[in-house]
Amino acid sequence: MRWFLSKIQDDFRGGKINLEKTQRLLEKLDIRCSYIHVKQIFKDNDRLKQGRITIEEFRAIYRIITHREEIIEIFNAYSENRKILLENNLVQFLTQEQYIAEMSKTIAFEIIQKYEPIEEVRKARQMSFEGFTRYMDSCECLLFKNECRKVYQDMTHPLNDYFISSSHNTYLVSDQLVGPSDLWGYVSALVKGCRCLEIDCWDGAQNEPVVYHGYTLTSKLLFKTVIQAIHKYAFMTSDYPVVLSLENHCSPAQQEIMADNLQTTFGESLLSDMLADFPDTLPSPEALKFKVLVKNKKIGTLKETHDRKGSDKRGKVEEWEEEVADLEEEEEEEEEEEKFKESEIFESVLGDNQDKETGVKKLPGVMLFKKKKTRKLKIALALSDLVIYTKAEKFKSFQHSRLYQQFNENNSIGETQARKLSKLRVHEFIFHTRKFITRIYPKATRADSSNFNPQEFWNIGCQMVALNFQTPGLPMDLQNGKFLDNGGSGYILKPHFLRESESYFNPSDIKESMPITLTIRLISGIQLPLTHSSSNKGDTLVIIEVFGVPNDQMKQQTRVIKKNAFSPRWNETFTFIIHVPELALIRFVVESQSLIAGNEFLGQYTLPLLCMNKGYRRVPLFSRMGESLEPASLFVYVWYVR
Repeated sequence: MRWFLSKIQDDFRGGKINLEKTQRLLEKLDIRCSYIHVKQIFKDNDRLKQGRITIEEFRAIYRIITHREEIIEIFNAYSENRKILLENNLVQFLTQEQYIAEMSKTIAFEIIQKYEPIEEVRKARQMSFEGFTRYMDSCECLLFKNECRKVYQDMTHPLNDYFISSSHNTYLVSDQLVGPSDLWGYVSALVKGCRCLEIDCWDGAQNEPVVYHGYTLTSKLLFKTVIQAIHKYAFMTSDYPVVLSLENHCSPAQQEIMADNLQTTFGESLLSDMLADFPDTLPSPEALKFKVLVKNKKIGTLKETHDRKGSDKRGKVEEWEEEVADLEEEEEEEEEEEKFKESEIFESVLGDNQDKETGVKKLPGVMLFKKKKTRKLKIALALSDLVIYTKAEKFKSFQHSRLYQQFNENNSIGETQARKLSKLRVHEFIFHTRKFITRIYPKATRADSSNFNPQEFWNIGCQMVALNFQTPGLPMDLQNGKFLDNGGSGYILKPHFLRESESYFNPSDIKESMPITLTIRLISGIQLPLTHSSSNKGDTLVIIEVFGVPNDQMKQQTRVIKKNAFSPRWNETFTFIIHVPELALIRFVVESQSLIAGNEFLGQYTLPLLCMNKGYRRVPLFSRMGESLEPASLFVYVWYVR
């Protein structure tokens, strides 16, 4: 009590204090609190209703915010006198409850020095409840493992062995048809750790290529301005390579301008020749640190590009021939193919003919696709030669890729086609993603910039699952949650069963697994966000969801706590059996119950299962737009065993 009064009495020398001073004084005492909750508690404790409180009323407010019953219970369980934790008591708590493996008195001493505010207690190497509550509210007790906050995975595998954070139509910040194009789309994606950006390039006035969504009313940006913004922010969040996926609709003359812009802006950072150590395999993210790669159509081989290095390429244009099919035609063909595959004829044609590499049945001499129309494109050699390890190649079939696709050729497949292939040819699809970088993009009918669920494509090893970063919601929560891992570097090493050729992994048919039993006790909520329609008396509930292979997907929810968004207590335990933990994401969603309009979203947090700490942990909450809602959080106890 003496410590507390010594900290606050100067602030009351002039008499009572108002709400703003109350907020500042709580911050001075290292108590994180939401203004909207403090305002309500202040109002409840201002006995004279004059907008000013006494020192005793402030003490009551302080106790309401800091002396949470659930924390007192844990403290009392380890304190011998319910007043102080001895150093040994703290060691016991950290070992038994927080699962700190290499526990020592040194670690306990450091925690006491950092969080204990009362000097005489700190000097005695002890911890008061004041210190304990500050420790439990600190970043050291967050659910997300500290070791996952830095790059800890092996970054020397080839690029195709990683999930790569990727965005679709990065320049758009609204819908796909009439919304604005904005540099902020690129800046915000890079700040979030995105490593593959899409740039739609078209001929512009005054010989300046522009970036926009062609044949729509979206606004236009200069290509050179876009890449200048990318250059500024490319390696702010991550050191690992950035891929510029060019959707190139420019004339050869303006393609040359693009090539010149890229070289001038990025200089040595632009990868314009193969690395000496990687003439016929994809390099690793480590080997490509601080490099910018161009993904586009390419003429000729890497050796031919290397031999042309330094030569004058102005005015040199080559023709590129590719198959085309309009959307309607493509969908019709896919439907026909699906019907054919489901028929008895398909089974009899297959017989026992198996592909020796994949173990998958294949068609002997039967091509399922009709002959496509072809078109010829003119490609400026200057731009073509900037494409090294990320050559864009139209996907024809898995059989064609096995026979002809080169190591540096990448495919982009629309979500509809990819979904059908993942159902009909899952083993071949996984075999394909083991060897080649595969990008999945949203279907054209998503004019509102909505997103698909990326999990289904991560489950089959697709490296670049491109989402509309500007659109909040479940898919982007999963994206942001997944790429928290490995230091937020934008590169996550795929699980071994999606990399190794001898694996016959099928996400829809798990034959062998080492499941994890995950237990989450949802204890309480801390200063939860409020809806527009409520005071801090909201009716709150929590949903816990698992995303992963189909068999692991499930959700469970708490009961509703009525009229309490400040400190709801649930004390409910949930158990999940997760067969493929390497692909599992856990999502916590907080809602306010509304029987008339439907539940209102308050906040969420998503993270990989294997990045979860055990023990008593705080779950920070984020808004629909991905902004932190601190200090709003959930208090949980987590335990899992394999």
